[in-house]
Amino acid sequence: MPAKKLSDAEIQALLTKLPGWKIIGGKLHQEYKCKDFVAAFGNMTRVALVAEAMNHHPEWCNVWNKVVIDLTTHSVKGISDYDFVLAEKIDDIFVPVRATLPGT
Repeated sequence: MPAKKLSDAEIQALLTKLPGWKIIGGKLHQEYKCKDFVAAFGNMTRVALVAEAMNHHPEWCNVWNKVVIDLTTHSVKGISDYDFVLAEKIDDIFVPVRATLPGT
């Protein structure tokens, strides 16, 4: 199924379900702090496997315990439903407590 470019209203509605994520420079943006470099790199590796399975890859950088992630869909020239699906999966990896809460 091809990616669907989201309207500004759709993006704002979906952002309410992703605490900490925001739009910066036309991209879905999040920053995570981990315990140390090993934890940050380990989480990035887990995200890489999910992203590869989705064939939807993040723009990101890592400095010691910090990981900065930007999501956008080049094929639709903007933010798509794929970006929000991947963002949820990323949160499940970086914020495991939130993933185990009822209703999440």
